[in-house]
Amino acid sequence: MVQDGGLQRRVIADLEEGVVEATGFAPWHNGQFMPNPAPVQLRRTLTLPQLLIMGVIFVQPTAPMPPFGAIHVVAKGHVVTVVLMALVAMLCTAISYGRMARAYPAAGSAYTYVGKEVHPVAGYLTGWSMLLDYVVNPLICTIWCASAARDLFPDVPQPVWIFAFAALFTVMNLRGIQATARTNQLLTIGMGVVIVWVLAAVLRYVLAVPDLSATTWVRPFYDPALFSWPAISTGASVAVLTYIGFDAISTLSEEVHNPRRNILLATVGTCLIIGALSAVEVYAAQLVWPPNEPFPNVDTAYVHAAGRAGGMLLFHVLTLTLVVATIGSGSGAHLAGARLLYGMGRDNTIPQGFFGVLHPRTRIPANNVILIGLACAAGGLLISYQLGAELLNFGALIGFMGVNLSALLHYWVRAEKRQWIHLAPPLVGLLICFYLWISLSRPAQIAGWSWVIAGLLYGAWKTRGFRQPMPRFEGGLE
Repeated sequence: MVQDGGLQRRVIADLEEGVVEATGFAPWHNGQFMPNPAPVQLRRTLTLPQLLIMGVIFVQPTAPMPPFGAIHVVAKGHVVTVVLMALVAMLCTAISYGRMARAYPAAGSAYTYVGKEVHPVAGYLTGWSMLLDYVVNPLICTIWCASAARDLFPDVPQPVWIFAFAALFTVMNLRGIQATARTNQLLTIGMGVVIVWVLAAVLRYVLAVPDLSATTWVRPFYDPALFSWPAISTGASVAVLTYIGFDAISTLSEEVHNPRRNILLATVGTCLIIGALSAVEVYAAQLVWPPNEPFPNVDTAYVHAAGRAGGMLLFHVLTLTLVVATIGSGSGAHLAGARLLYGMGRDNTIPQGFFGVLHPRTRIPANNVILIGLACAAGGLLISYQLGAELLNFGALIGFMGVNLSALLHYWVRAEKRQWIHLAPPLVGLLICFYLWISLSRPAQIAGWSWVIAGLLYGAWKTRGFRQPMPRFEGGLE
């Protein structure tokens, strides 16, 4: 007998859902059944302004702050330049996402688009590549939180903080602790206040510099002493991390007023808003910190630049704000990865006995949560934040290339009536994303290709040489 009241209610709800699916009848309050007049559908309540707000929350207005140091190092100080370069690729990709959401309004995943428009094997490899993101995302959140905590408590060794945050993400997900929508909204407002504080402090700091020359304002965009095209290319490939998450809007097609129009506008609008915010934020930090001056801690470089402009109070407030925000996004990514592994295990894409089971009380894929937590703890000791960011972008850029290629095939190659507006954005997005992808550092390329080859071999074994249907990636690959 089920003793837990919450679990009992969930069991009853699941049984009722099963009855509705199997018979088309809905339970009546006295235990009898009545015909279910219509299938339950999502309500179309989201407007364009609401979608834009949700998009900014998905990506976070402080998105460029954690990777600022990693981008600064590889781009030789040209952070604002590479952030704007990455914006061009993301805008073209956002257009492709919006158009593919029209073609497949109930899908919303690069894996599905590529599988249907290109080839099932290409779709599988896209899903496998993006699966890497679901493990690396909480990993780099763990590394960054540990670095920030080390700044506040330098006597505690870095490995201790790595284990502490990996354990925190694991325990939060095992206990089902997740930020609510209201919490995310309040946190976004708080981040907005801190951003204004940072920008005001930077403006005051710069204007107080004696003999301020015109080159001071231009140097963040172009410093002739440090400019290098290979460095700019690699920097732009890392700067893609600033925009990760904008594509989540394409999964909301069934809840949006006029989705054919608003999904496209919201996806592009989110990229523009995040791009403008990011450019202003990193430009401000570059005005404060000369490009040839090393940071005390590269992982938390932005916080140190803000501290120079606004003092220790701003340093501590910004550090705590970013730690809280990163804990929220890290734990969410941790759970998303665990759910994706559960979906794959449930479909027997990967061993069902381990990955495809839920905890009987919490109904959480506990095995997967613990496995990802262990990966975060081990990975945090073995790789740097920069390499983790590049690994995440390796998988993300494969997905972005796949979406652009899918849009190109669907709206140009196979279209009955071809329009140039359907050719330029996906083609430009595909070419730029490909260039950024091959511009990733050699260690990231080696690790990323090792993952892809492993996936290809696994897929060949699972399908007996690709003669059977490809393994599925359901339950989270957006």
